[in-house]
Amino acid sequence: MALEHVLLLLVAAAAAGWVDAVVGGGGLLQLPALLVSGVPTVEAMATNKLSSVFGTTSAAVAYARSTKVDRQVAIPGAALAVLSAGLGAWAAASISAEVLRPAVMVVLLAVAAFVTLRPNMGAVPAPHLRTGPRVFTAVAVAGVVISFYDGIMGPGTGTFLIIAFTTILGLDFVSASASAKIINVGTNVGALLVLGSQGYVNWALGLAMAVCNVAGAQFGARTAIRRGTGFVRIVLLVVVVAMVIRLGWQQFG
Repeated sequence: MALEHVLLLLVAAAAAGWVDAVVGGGGLLQLPALLVSGVPTVEAMATNKLSSVFGTTSAAVAYARSTKVDRQVAIPGAALAVLSAGLGAWAAASISAEVLRPAVMVVLLAVAAFVTLRPNMGAVPAPHLRTGPRVFTAVAVAGVVISFYDGIMGPGTGTFLIIAFTTILGLDFVSASASAKIINVGTNVGALLVLGSQGYVNWALGLAMAVCNVAGAQFGARTAIRRGTGFVRIVLLVVVVAMVIRLGWQQFG
């Protein structure tokens, strides 16, 4: 691989780590960079997971040290996520991305509208929403549904997790992002185990990108904690719009 492509990937990995740590969606930067550099599609997905698992783990630790993580949801959700994302990665070959993209675009547009029309959502915690059935629902949605999607396709997983935690449990955006990182570690591990066992991971490239991804993730987590929920909300909207544009280009371009 040419030196300029390697440098592009390292910069993309750092930027992806920052975005992932704040609101999720780092694959929006890292995966296209791998594809542009000539890495085959499945190998790019697998190598992206290798880099991301280090970044999300780093961000999860940073959040856990500085803000509240909903362990009652995050820990069982992460355990389920390993299995669900692994099943998603295994099933990815038989499910067409062209079928999934329009549905994901609709969901992302609904997320953008929801966040825009409800400016108070995620601004402050809403503990009255937290009930036993809602906790169970949050674990199922995050650990099974969203995690399975991450194994199949991936874009927006962290964003979907944050929205799930704010709407179902009433968490503020920073706490939701902190809890989402724990689940996201599980999804990355599950998908990586399957893709790695099939020989698709470029280990040398992935580990080099992981170093930059961790640096970006540390900076992103600290930025989100310092700047608060208003900042996370703005970045969330920007990332959602960018993901819709990217998926639309892939589908119709």
